[in-house]
Amino acid sequence: MTSLEHLDRFGFEAAAIVLGPEGVREQRGDLERPRRWRSVTKALTGYAIGIALQEDRVALADPVGPPGCTLRHLLAHASGYFYESDRILHRPGTRRGYSNYGIDEAGHHLERATGRDVGDWVREKVTGPLGMDATEWTGSASVGASGPLGDLALFAAEVLRPTLLERRWYDEVTGVQFPELVGIMPGFGKQSPNPFGLGFEIRGTKSPHWTGSANSERTIGHFGMRGSAFWVDPEADLALVIGTSHDFCDAHREVMPLLADAVLAEHAGPRAR
Repeated sequence: MTSLEHLDRFGFEAAAIVLGPEGVREQRGDLERPRRWRSVTKALTGYAIGIALQEDRVALADPVGPPGCTLRHLLAHASGYFYESDRILHRPGTRRGYSNYGIDEAGHHLERATGRDVGDWVREKVTGPLGMDATEWTGSASVGASGPLGDLALFAAEVLRPTLLERRWYDEVTGVQFPELVGIMPGFGKQSPNPFGLGFEIRGTKSPHWTGSANSERTIGHFGMRGSAFWVDPEADLALVIGTSHDFCDAHREVMPLLADAVLAEHAGPRAR
């Protein structure tokens, strides 16, 4: 049994691609089917804003949002904003409060700073250079991207071996921000700590979690509530992208960790080092 045969455990349509630094290792399912990425979009937005940081268009210390909030707080879900409104739940930097609204505000800040629509910026700086030609953007910096799994694999390959971001900014985008913060991980309950980067989720020691027990604490990525997800494990030197036809549910909570562990068992050997 190959690792991707675990996709059959979902009980509904699913596809996946395993990537090493040399490219595709294994793939299964419909890779061209358009899929709504939902919150996977946040990683794409974080990466695009990383390029704006690199170009000195914005700064992480830029004040934006409620008093005491910065662009760093917004991108790291530490702004204090409610999930989908400007309601304030707590002071910035005191708790990890997962917020679509906060990521959207980060996108608006990028638009003000560059004079560009955030979708146009993402296309010019990320999806265009990576050849993600089938990726579509519907306006929201937090949940607006969609596209086939093949395009998401191109982004995962970039995160595995960055070409668009200098190491300084790559480490900033994918590194833990406000490492001590506790918070609720959607779908998985309270996590202490609950690490995030800038638009990226970081596995850390979270349990339960949608990645595998064998994934390293440095694993980064995101899942979306419409059933798409990706992770990049720098210690295993592997990436996995997943797409399903069902909204995130108990099957995802059960199968995705099993799938991840199977992928790591099969592919994280000497060839990946």
